[in-house]
Amino acid sequence: MKKRPISVTIVSWVYIVAGIGGIAAHATELDLRHPFSNDVVLALIVRLLAVVAGIFMLRGANWARWLAIVWIAFHVVLSAFHSFPSAAFHALLLAVFAYFLCRGQANTYFHARGSDLNVVSQMPD
Repeated sequence: MKKRPISVTIVSWVYIVAGIGGIAAHATELDLRHPFSNDVVLALIVRLLAVVAGIFMLRGANWARWLAIVWIAFHVVLSAFHSFPSAAFHALLLAVFAYFLCRGQANTYFHARGSDLNVVSQMPD
């Protein structure tokens, strides 16, 4: 098993902290009398996906790396409807995160972890 690159650890924790922070912020907006009448539930689900991506990237799941990249790309699109500075900031985050999650060390880490997991699933009964 390859050692996790520090860049993957940092990006993973950014996702976990951002997700938990967003869940805490959006949870205060939830109206339990009408829980599905606004976009708060969707926002909570999106924030939960950030936490899931962060946790599973720490565990070396390759799918979580792609979930993290799609998650921040989704925020680039969303922020484009709000303001240019917000869209530019999210686009910069997308570029930085994609760079660190797709470079050689990260590729080796995610592929090594995936092959470790496949060995367990391919063991004879």
